[in-house]
Amino acid sequence: MTATIELPAQVEMKKTREGFGRALVDVGSKNPRLVVLVGDLMESTMVHFFAEKYPERFIQVGIAEQNMTGIAAGLAAMGKIPFLATYGAFASCRAADQIRVSVAYSNLNVKIAGAHGGISVGPDGATHQAMEEISIIRSIPNMSIVVPCDYWETYRATVAAIEHEGPVYLRFGREDVPVVTGPDTPFTFGKGEVFAEGKDLTIIACGVMVYEALRAREALAGRGVSARVVNLHTPKPLDRELIVRCARETGAIVTAEEHQVNGGLGGAVAEAVVQGHPVPMELVAVHDRFGQSGKPAELMDAFGLRARDIEAAADRVLARKRGR
Repeated sequence: MTATIELPAQVEMKKTREGFGRALVDVGSKNPRLVVLVGDLMESTMVHFFAEKYPERFIQVGIAEQNMTGIAAGLAAMGKIPFLATYGAFASCRAADQIRVSVAYSNLNVKIAGAHGGISVGPDGATHQAMEEISIIRSIPNMSIVVPCDYWETYRATVAAIEHEGPVYLRFGREDVPVVTGPDTPFTFGKGEVFAEGKDLTIIACGVMVYEALRAREALAGRGVSARVVNLHTPKPLDRELIVRCARETGAIVTAEEHQVNGGLGGAVAEAVVQGHPVPMELVAVHDRFGQSGKPAELMDAFGLRARDIEAAADRVLARKRGR
């Protein structure tokens, strides 16, 4: 689908995790099957909105992520729709066995919120900066994973995750991030959105990198380069049809993600490209290193996750395209 996005001169900043918390309350008013669990981090994950409104459907498990995943599996087996929330580092790594065996193996209708994904935790450092969730979760059968780009998309992704039958991992960050979508921007589970058309190359991004991709597109346009921007918010199930179409129509692809380069969005896109329509690719991501303490904005610069890094990758991939 296409939803033309133009960046305003003054971009609104808002937390993705608030979109998650608000969506839970709204869905909870209509769906009595929804139950929310949290691993101690009630206000950090913003599930306190739901807890205040529906205390009888809220479970504070404490610092016991593996146990929380097992409880959620039991609730799902009894017909509830459990949505558990904790930091992505704990949800995807510490409870990986429970996700694989207790949830995915039985294809139970469990929803997992991996908050504070990527390097947005800032000063909390490498142990809390989850940059491996996409690769871990997408390798597990039956699991789906969604990485929304801003407040409104996180809201819609939360609603879509609850409506989707089957286990879903929802990844979002901590800090205020630019709002690039609105309440009416299209969102379809498992389908990417073309946010800007272009003919010279395609930039495929997820999460906060969608904003950086749109900024890179503006910079490239100023130099006469026409870049298409795709918001691929659902790395699994992957919109292979859209990816292959972009490869065929533009002849070059850059991916951008706040995640490890190994097995992340770039790897997923590359798998589709090499099987469907091979073209030159460049991957903007964290290159096989752990995070570190620092302000989120400083870390985005240090890890090469800015519009200028996407622009540089675009130059490299276009040089390879022309040299073919």
